[in-house]
Amino acid sequence: VQLQAYGGGSVQAGGSLRLSCAASGRTFSSCVMGWFRQAPGKEREFVAAIASSGGTLVYADSVKGRFTISRDNAKNTGYLQMNTLKPEDTAVYYCAADPVRSSVLLLSHREVHGYHYWGQGTQVTVSS
Repeated sequence: VQLQAYGGGSVQAGGSLRLSCAASGRTFSSCVMGWFRQAPGKEREFVAAIASSGGTLVYADSVKGRFTISRDNAKNTGYLQMNTLKPEDTAVYYCAADPVRSSVLLLSHREVHGYHYWGQGTQVTVSS
């Protein structure tokens, strides 16, 4: 699976951005999709994940209620809608895919090692 994330940018605190992740090379609907982020000097951390069917979602506590993960399997694209952005959301955001058709999410889908394919990152900068 080839993944390409885009949609990052610079916004002020309280603003919104929508990230997209375009997939190609394999049936996107057969993959669990996740979003991670990495701030300078920090480890890559889990943000959100969505099952291949789209029916099961999970979020990191730090973004719950502000971010929404979704997918459009017909378009081979995943999304991360980010609202009420905070300066601490500043990071490079990555989308990732685990090639498993599943309606459930595993604990491993909160971990970097739970994913086989990664896209390049897209920078999100939130100013105060």
